[in-house]
Amino acid sequence: MNAKLAYEELCELIWHHNRLYYIKHAPEISDEEYDLLFKQLEKIEKEHPEWMTPSSPTQRVNESPTAGFKTIEHRIPMLSLANSYSKEEIEDFIERIQKWVGNKTFAFTAELKMDGIAISASFEKGVFVRGVTRGDGRKGDDITQNMRVIESLPLQLYGNEIPDFMELRGEVFMPHPIFKKLNEQKEQEGEPLWANPRNAAAGSLKLLDAQETQKRGLSIVFYGVAEESSGVLTKQSQVTPFLQKLGLPTVEYTAYCESIDDMLKFAEKIRLLRRALSYDIDGIVIKLDEFKEQKKLGNTGKNPRWAIAYKFAAEQAKTRILDISVNVGRTGTLTPVAELQPVFLAGSTISRATLHNAEEVERKDIRIGDLATIEKGGDVIPKVVEIDPANRPLTSRPWKMPTHCPSCGTPVMQIEGEVAVRCPNEKLCKEQQIRRLFYFAGKEAMDIDHMGEKVILHLIELGLLKQPSDIYRLTAPEIAQIPNFKEKSIQNLKESIEKSKQVNLSHFIMALGIKYVGSGTAELLANKSGSIEKLIEMSEEELKKVDGIGDKVAKSVVEYFSDPDHIQEVQHLLECGVKPQTMEIIKFTGHLFEAKTFVLTGTLEHYTRNSAATLIKERGGIVTNSVSKKTDYILAGDDAGSKLQKGKDLGIKILTEQEFIDML
Repeated sequence: MNAKLAYEELCELIWHHNRLYYIKHAPEISDEEYDLLFKQLEKIEKEHPEWMTPSSPTQRVNESPTAGFKTIEHRIPMLSLANSYSKEEIEDFIERIQKWVGNKTFAFTAELKMDGIAISASFEKGVFVRGVTRGDGRKGDDITQNMRVIESLPLQLYGNEIPDFMELRGEVFMPHPIFKKLNEQKEQEGEPLWANPRNAAAGSLKLLDAQETQKRGLSIVFYGVAEESSGVLTKQSQVTPFLQKLGLPTVEYTAYCESIDDMLKFAEKIRLLRRALSYDIDGIVIKLDEFKEQKKLGNTGKNPRWAIAYKFAAEQAKTRILDISVNVGRTGTLTPVAELQPVFLAGSTISRATLHNAEEVERKDIRIGDLATIEKGGDVIPKVVEIDPANRPLTSRPWKMPTHCPSCGTPVMQIEGEVAVRCPNEKLCKEQQIRRLFYFAGKEAMDIDHMGEKVILHLIELGLLKQPSDIYRLTAPEIAQIPNFKEKSIQNLKESIEKSKQVNLSHFIMALGIKYVGSGTAELLANKSGSIEKLIEMSEEELKKVDGIGDKVAKSVVEYFSDPDHIQEVQHLLECGVKPQTMEIIKFTGHLFEAKTFVLTGTLEHYTRNSAATLIKERGGIVTNSVSKKTDYILAGDDAGSKLQKGKDLGIKILTEQEFIDML
């Protein structure tokens, strides 16, 4: 067997184990054995980069952060579903179909209604080439790079019946265990919690750095075929087994329904199973089975006529509000929280519910002692839906936000135009200090393993930790004072602290905890500045020129670095050996590519499409996804598709890879 064939077989073996692990949940080898295979593949590709293709298991993560998201027009519109909530509404739906297509009997399929982010995924000759959000139904954002890092999405389809082209509909979601873990980290860091897994998935898909998206543990399932070139599918009931044969993850439960009773039985079955699922659903979807009948019915302005969602009502419970406490976040924001008489709701016991802010409490007139209706927002985060004034104690009084910080006693303030009430005592408020330290050590910032909330609290109580730079001055004997910390725990923490010194610039910016600067904004600041020293020097006007940085963020960044204490703490961190990895800003002037528009198609031998696109942009060029009269060049690799032919028809200059290299 020649070496290249062995390499290709190794790729297929790794994809085989990926399918077993992520889709069938039946792994055949240990994680360690899988890692050895993966390292073997990386070694081969390092020796033979010319063999590597975009569908290699190693090619999930892009080389560099995406500079914003392009808008792409859907080949076939992605429409939303009309909703129904009762048997009568489903009956009306069926009667409408009978009226439109003739009074005859026909079958339906029913499946889970995933509560995630609807996406479109395209495959050419079995290779994943594009992912797009629903957007407005006509156009969506190109999230290809962020979808590539979803482990359950195969970059190469499997089997002998792969269509030349296929566009699928599916849903990206965050499983409950991952959502819970990430929200616990956010709580420890004093950050606002995600309301539900759907919000978390949506935010994760729109991060500019695919490596950050990869850390969010997203999953994907497919349930629809918008287009496929082989023409073998004629019914919706054929879709799930067809996609499974190709190695794609699909919705877990489906049903073939010949009557409304079949639909309702399936809905009830799913409603009872709902709490056992590791992901969110909010009902079922009912679809006319025959594709030719679907095509006859067509769409209204925004919904398909041949499908409808049957949604479950949100689960609620009633309980008493025993008290209203106030949390202080790392930026000083005060958040009211309802302390509840414990009540079981939607699979868990609830004892606290967020009240968001003082305006929310006032609007709903929520008081201590009230009998409240509790619901899990998005079926996850508990919230107070309403209170029952008739069951209110006679002694109750309207609740007011405290005038002084519950942590340090400083008078609180409210900035004009903001809902948030804040404690302005940034430097001496103990709770803010604790939250900032949680945040600094957290995953999105310095990512210091083994330094959780309890460890930080112990170090603060021991007087060993007051500001972030103190972390890097900790000695083994000092760490040994933490209760139950033995030699192995001490070693693990020391190693994690040392490892964290090599940090991406965007993570370091995040770790500083600048107000209004989230992960996406930190990436923009890192890309523009290139180093922490340069960022410190940037003026408000310079910052506002950065695409994606508004007035509020620019002002906040400048204010942060105008504080001598902040500058001194950055200096202390650098002196302690923290080395934010500066980003080389490459700029070319007067290059052949300047102001020229490129379209890339096919597989290149020496570059991935993304690396080629980066080289073009560095030289002042523009990269788009669609061919038009405004296109200057088409860079065509092997197996170039319809874009190449369209370019030829329009008389656009076609570049081979060698011509591209020569022009570079």
